[in-house]
Amino acid sequence: MNFKNVSLGIAPIGWTNDDMPDLGKENTFAQCVSEMALAGFTGCEIGNKFPKDREVLKRALDIRGLKIANKWFSSFILTRPFEEVEKDFRAECEFLSFMGAKRIGASEQSYSVQGKDIPVFGHKYVLNDEEWKTLCDGLNRLGEIAAEYGISLTYHHHMGTVVQTAEEIDRFMAMTDKDKVSLLYDTGHLAYCGEDYLAVLKKYVDRIKHVHLKDIRPAVVEQVKKENLSFLQGVRKGAFTVPGDGSIDFKPVFEILSEAGYEGWLLVEAEQDPAVADPFEYAVKARQYIKETAGI
Repeated sequence: MNFKNVSLGIAPIGWTNDDMPDLGKENTFAQCVSEMALAGFTGCEIGNKFPKDREVLKRALDIRGLKIANKWFSSFILTRPFEEVEKDFRAECEFLSFMGAKRIGASEQSYSVQGKDIPVFGHKYVLNDEEWKTLCDGLNRLGEIAAEYGISLTYHHHMGTVVQTAEEIDRFMAMTDKDKVSLLYDTGHLAYCGEDYLAVLKKYVDRIKHVHLKDIRPAVVEQVKKENLSFLQGVRKGAFTVPGDGSIDFKPVFEILSEAGYEGWLLVEAEQDPAVADPFEYAVKARQYIKETAGI
């Protein structure tokens, strides 16, 4: 496989969870980024324990040979004035530009159930035609704004949100401008909701500018479905894990990306309870699997 312009990163959510701060409350920022580097990764995303002072953060990452690959952005295009969304978005873009990052990952959080005590299966909000237009027009505008900072806007499809299924991804991709909005492709979220993650990858590989390598444990996902559990309850029970530890075969994923000449970050993201799944151990496991499977 040819991955000469690809970098490997890992998300801090395996060490400390943004949505459930009690998961990993004992793990420090220094431990997190040191173990990322020690496991063989060269980049990361942003976690809740990362220093807010960007000079301090950059120095801490530089000394460990780490870069910021991407940052999550919660957009509320459907439920807040666009001026408010734009103000928050510009602040994030300015920060990312300072850090040398080239991607920002937006996810529309209006009507999202991902962080609520609501069953994640069967209770997601479905957009009407007018809402689809508002969302996609807004994302196109955010894409224009990101470009002002030398950053590409990627959209993160996600369980419990308004863009979750393959059908919704199709509509989102059709209604956004390919020169302004790209896809953040996440294997785990597609597998979780029962979609063909390889079919989505093949269909949109030329518009994918960021990749989350997330694996699932199908038995836990089935339990979430049968017991009407929330997304966060599923996380606590271990629905997600790192590549090589769950049910997803990542070899064809890597092959499709390689053949398409994908450039950018492949980022391991697996939110688990760090008291059960030691973050460093699982980071090493993921890194070894990627080396063996993709040759990176």
